[in-house]
Amino acid sequence: MSALIIFTLLIVLMLTGMPISISLGLTVLTFLFTMTDVPITSVALKLFTGIEKFEIMAIPFFILAGNFLTHGGVARRMIRFATSMVGHWHGGLGLAGVLACALFAAVSGSSPATVVAIGSILLPAMIKQGFPPRFGAGVITTSGALGILIPPSIVMVMYSVATNTSVGQLFMAGVIPGLLLATLLGVTTWWRARKFGYPRLAKASASQRLHALRESIWGLLLIVVVIGGIYTGIFTPTEAAAMSAVYAFFVAVFVYKDMKLSQVPKVLLDSANMSAMLLYIITNAVLFSFLMTSEQIPQNMAEWMLNQGMGPIAFLLVVNVLLLLAGNVMEPSSIVLIMAPILFPMAMHLGIDPVHFGILIVVNMEVGMCHPPVGLNLYVASGITKMGITELTKAVWPWLLTMLCFLVLITYVPAISLWLPRTLGMMS
Repeated sequence: MSALIIFTLLIVLMLTGMPISISLGLTVLTFLFTMTDVPITSVALKLFTGIEKFEIMAIPFFILAGNFLTHGGVARRMIRFATSMVGHWHGGLGLAGVLACALFAAVSGSSPATVVAIGSILLPAMIKQGFPPRFGAGVITTSGALGILIPPSIVMVMYSVATNTSVGQLFMAGVIPGLLLATLLGVTTWWRARKFGYPRLAKASASQRLHALRESIWGLLLIVVVIGGIYTGIFTPTEAAAMSAVYAFFVAVFVYKDMKLSQVPKVLLDSANMSAMLLYIITNAVLFSFLMTSEQIPQNMAEWMLNQGMGPIAFLLVVNVLLLLAGNVMEPSSIVLIMAPILFPMAMHLGIDPVHFGILIVVNMEVGMCHPPVGLNLYVASGITKMGITELTKAVWPWLLTMLCFLVLITYVPAISLWLPRTLGMMS
């Protein structure tokens, strides 16, 4: 009964157009002060202790690093390098877009940032070369979603905060799924380009490829700084985030010199605004999680599912359907912070690995970012392409189907996610 009241209240508030973060906070406070005897002091205490986690500090740093790289010409150099490597295959610029998105994802940690950085440069070039606008939009919108799967990933940090799972293990677990999804999106792009006879570029010479690599090497080295630093134990994921922000600033301002020192305050302010918004959502989601736990809702749901004889296979199917439905009305950060604390205890009851479960949730968030009505990547791509959401939805379907097939693979083959962290000795 408590769960019904809480979720009805939350949905009603969201339907009024109220931001999700405020809807969460109001739901919690209304229920706590009218239907429970929980003292106000414990609510205030939970508000502060809930976000007193070292991992949360990684979020503003990764956002700052991503903003420096987006404004600092790193994306343009990565596109040049990707084009030199795969531009001569069918749909050359489209394949270069997938590769460039994968590379930029590995340094930015954000899907919308990847779509903006790569799409704003590559889409006009694709249209100029003769690609249909829909093809280019479909490639960039879906490939941009790699930003939250290939580490570092802000969504993985949020899952870690919500469930106390190791960020380092999650980052390493995201490497192979990220590369696999990039490959599958590339194959879809190549197949459609070959089928419809889309243009391809002349093959780049070895010296051209070397020159493109030399130009983009400073941006690519950030991948080594973050992943290498975490794996070797030189620094924690949060320290890696701080290092990446300093490194991105140094590269953008002093190495590539695409950003003037006078532009740095604006980048800092934009990053602070985005960080504040996410931290506000996290704070209210922590309160919501506290309410769920105090009312024993996750535990009761887990018990009910087990009593129905639901095993891991059926449970994971239900989770995928729930998360894909949630992706219709909420953005990834809110979904992870609301759903993970509810679903996580059930997953643990059924013996599902927490890291595998985290990657499964992240892949669901990727799919959610590419379909209407609130797919963030669709809106970002719409701003770049000047195409309507309906037209963009039609454009992304071939790649979206590929992502759904990939989701099934990740759900039922845990080894794809867990092999690398286990091989590196990060998991037993």
